[in-house]
Amino acid sequence: MTFGINTGRYAAGAGVGQSDAEAIMRRALDAGINFIDTANVYNGGQSEEIVGKALKNLGIARQQMVLATKVDHATGTGPNDGGATRYHIMDQVKASLKRLGTDHIDLYQLHSWDPATLVEETLRALDDLVRQGHIRYIGVSNWAAWQIAKAVGVTERLTTARIQSVQAYYSLVGRDLEREIIPAVKSERLGLLVYSPLAGGYLSGKYRNGQGEGRRTTIEFPPVNQAQGEPVLEAVARVASAKGVSMVAVALAWLLHQSAVTSVILGVKRVEQLEDNLIAGQVTLSADELRTLDAASALALEYPGWMLAQNDAPRLELQNSGNMPQGYH
Repeated sequence: MTFGINTGRYAAGAGVGQSDAEAIMRRALDAGINFIDTANVYNGGQSEEIVGKALKNLGIARQQMVLATKVDHATGTGPNDGGATRYHIMDQVKASLKRLGTDHIDLYQLHSWDPATLVEETLRALDDLVRQGHIRYIGVSNWAAWQIAKAVGVTERLTTARIQSVQAYYSLVGRDLEREIIPAVKSERLGLLVYSPLAGGYLSGKYRNGQGEGRRTTIEFPPVNQAQGEPVLEAVARVASAKGVSMVAVALAWLLHQSAVTSVILGVKRVEQLEDNLIAGQVTLSADELRTLDAASALALEYPGWMLAQNDAPRLELQNSGNMPQGYH
């Protein structure tokens, strides 16, 4: 999302040109990163174009990379210029393939839920693209748990290509998906790709006390409850100081310690930022450190969460230990 120029509301989150993007991608590949996530609407298609040119200019073999992009968000003002209709999907996949300079997309994701289109139409269109070889796997992004479960059920009923992943916002100051989405992901055995792992830079600590410059000064995305966020920042800073690493590294490491998380998507504008992010992969958080971070950021249980926690506890103990807890009737 940082690749390309944007003059709209996300301008502060973009601005990376071709040469800088290639430097970032080269360093990422050298560090073992082989997954690139973009979208047809990121900076008017510039992001896909930059990624495609970079792969060619850097001489990176296509089979070395996993390319993921998205479809659904509006690319124009007409009724066929957005959504998850067969028309829009078939039109946009061609445009994305051309911009990326490839003959296939490894992971094609629905950028959001389209309430105006039957999910059966959407999934049949995507299945056709899988059968034609234009895409390899299907993912979704920003979907509710019931939408995920419904779509998985529809693919089973229609015997079409199955949904394989969910891309969602998750961070120490944004744990809402733990209520319903993560249980759905685990139940359906889907991959979870995390975006905005630092809450738009909030967890770096640079915005504390009204300071710092960046995307959050122009658009507060994702939103953060400041009253709840401050204790989280204090906990992250405390753990970071004890380990001798940055707050960024600790916040990312916490996500990497979550069993539901398949991969964390980094949004960087400079190689130096990438270097700081990469340290997270070398950070091991102790049980006490995880408890500190969890306690500072824990969600208040909402119904039916508190009832499920109460009712599920004995069975989870049996599953995890093999022993029925005492006093269970």
